[in-house]
Amino acid sequence: MAQVTEEQVIAALRSVVDPDRGADIVSLNMLSGLAIRDGNVAFSIEVDPARGAQAEPLRHAAEKAVDALPGVTSVTAVLTAHRAGPAPQPQPQPQGHGHAHAHGHGQGDKKPVPGVKAIVAVASGKGGVGKSTTAANLALALAANGQKVGLLDADIYGPSMPRMLGIQGRPISHDGRTLEPMENYGIKVMSMGFLVAEDTPMIWRGPMVMSALQQMLADVNWGELDVLVVDMPPGTGDAQLTMAQQVPLAGAVIVSTPQDIALLDARKGLNMFRKVDVPVLGIVENMSYFCCPNCGHRSDIFSHGGARKEAAALGTDFLGEIPLDIAIRATSDEGQPIVVSQPDSEHAKVYRAIAATVWEKVGGGQRRGAPRFVVQ
Repeated sequence: MAQVTEEQVIAALRSVVDPDRGADIVSLNMLSGLAIRDGNVAFSIEVDPARGAQAEPLRHAAEKAVDALPGVTSVTAVLTAHRAGPAPQPQPQPQGHGHAHAHGHGQGDKKPVPGVKAIVAVASGKGGVGKSTTAANLALALAANGQKVGLLDADIYGPSMPRMLGIQGRPISHDGRTLEPMENYGIKVMSMGFLVAEDTPMIWRGPMVMSALQQMLADVNWGELDVLVVDMPPGTGDAQLTMAQQVPLAGAVIVSTPQDIALLDARKGLNMFRKVDVPVLGIVENMSYFCCPNCGHRSDIFSHGGARKEAAALGTDFLGEIPLDIAIRATSDEGQPIVVSQPDSEHAKVYRAIAATVWEKVGGGQRRGAPRFVVQ
């Protein structure tokens, strides 16, 4: 059976007109939280809270339009509260679960995390480029360089930090409200993987994901941190956009492999952060080259140097290149990332150099003013 695509779903929803506002729900920027999993489609329709149940026919019409697509096995649409008024551009703007507030300019609804000096997002335009491995080793490298570090695994659908950092068990709460983060290798860690069994599929809509992320930021006792590294979900969808809009990020690190297709996705990720006025700290080229462990011959399996050229073309810094190496992969799989298990290796030194650059860029210990956010 043909797989339904995001483009097909959005095209179908362009046929659903909101009678109260006289245009389709996509153009009116009412669509958010679109998720497609094996033919199961879920999305939210943002409506003025005053309309309430009167918007039910609109929800049914949207479900019916998507259900007619080939490859769709189920459709779940939910209504979420949103202040009325079309945005200038059709751009998904998901809200936190169940809250009615509008995205605005400035820093008003972006609450800083108490005690945390800088929040750094590690992001990629697509999956499979080694973003989580990079995030884990970057966090450990920052700690090795002397910073107090936390790591938030924001990849709700595929949390990998419990395994990568060799942490088992569940977080405890002393007061029934705030969770204590898990710890290993001197860094504090929070992940959905601590709260849900590893083999449990996460079938959540966009607003639920954002609610979980906000709780993992606000309802965790992070203590005093120099840097909180956030391992973002791959891609540039709702969760990433909302995270960039609602969290006072000091900057973002983009992870890419050298080949053209990954670089196109990296460019998307970079442009998303720029659009919401989050500084892009630079690009890391992962799986940059392969050095044969037996003969030492170097092979550029995915070509080489693409991220460096792309960084120059996009006017952002090139932070460094990390080879495709079995030791990096194996140590991460074993829960002993290379920065801590082989601290004197060349690979660990590269991560520490990248970490030093990132720390310098986010203030080098000086608390900076929160970045200015402009939402287009």
